[in-house]
Amino acid sequence: MKTTLATLALCLLAGIQSAHPQEMSRIMDLRGQWKFEAGDDMTWADPKFDDESWDQIRVPSPWEDQGYPGYDGFGWYRKHFKAPKNLEGKMLVLKVGTIDDADETYLNGRFVGFGGTLPPKYESEYSVQREYQIPAWAIHEGEDNVIAVRVYDGQMNGGITGGEVGLYEIRNRPQPDLTLDGMWKFRTGDAPEWKSPEFDDSGWGSIYVPIYWETQGYKNYDGIGWYRLHFTVDSSFAGKRLLFLLGKVDDYDEAYLNGEVIGKTGAIPADGKPGRTGNQYSWLRTYTIPVGLLKIGQENVLAVRVWDGWLHGGIYQGPIGLITRERYNDWRTSRKDHEGPLEFLMDLFGR
Repeated sequence: MKTTLATLALCLLAGIQSAHPQEMSRIMDLRGQWKFEAGDDMTWADPKFDDESWDQIRVPSPWEDQGYPGYDGFGWYRKHFKAPKNLEGKMLVLKVGTIDDADETYLNGRFVGFGGTLPPKYESEYSVQREYQIPAWAIHEGEDNVIAVRVYDGQMNGGITGGEVGLYEIRNRPQPDLTLDGMWKFRTGDAPEWKSPEFDDSGWGSIYVPIYWETQGYKNYDGIGWYRLHFTVDSSFAGKRLLFLLGKVDDYDEAYLNGEVIGKTGAIPADGKPGRTGNQYSWLRTYTIPVGLLKIGQENVLAVRVWDGWLHGGIYQGPIGLITRERYNDWRTSRKDHEGPLEFLMDLFGR
């Protein structure tokens, strides 16, 4: 039986990939000549650093093929570019190719993503395309921007070796009627009272949603973290059937509105300890809001409990916000050649 189900899953997934609408469109091609230096110095992430004396190196291509034969260790890439205008409101992703072996990537001095892990806990992700969501305000429209990529190569080929490199926009996602991305309250740890709308979270820190929490002061943290957001809605939402778009979460989550659970994906371990997970991190979360739960013209509180099993963690990709069920269903209908089989597989193997 398991073999039959596995075979069916592979066949359906193959069909999904071939029929998949293009999720991202390229805004800017960043392939070509980049600045490069062997070694490691964190000041090289600073956009004001003078890299004029650095070598020119082609991206993507192994650094061994461009004057650094046999080199294993750290190397830094830097790229200056002028961004186009009218980026506000777009879901942007910076793609920096497949990196052999591990990286940390910075945009205008801001840590925006990583793949694999650098020494001393070295772990390679040499074959994984790096895709890091970035807020539109992190890019200086019409001005100089600087990407800095810190790379560690453990053996054989090294550097930005292949894949897509550029600035992309995420397309074909539902657009919220009320966008809730931005700064949310956040803290690590776990306590049941943190779901309560009456809980005082004024002493918590703040992080941007949606971006990995590792890039916002919680590097190397695996386990449970809580997000909280206070917001109001006006009378235009009265009487409407609404859904909560939570985007993508690494790895499992439980979402609460005004203290009531409205959805969950994955089963958060009772002890909250790190561990290996499935592919739930790649699923778009959408949760139904029961009639009468959302307060019109008053403060509402969203609380999201997230468990990260390993590596990346947190709410890392949008859309984030409220959408009417009618508009969401219109979006689903427009993607009927994509969503049906995938939803079937999720129900077949468990969410």
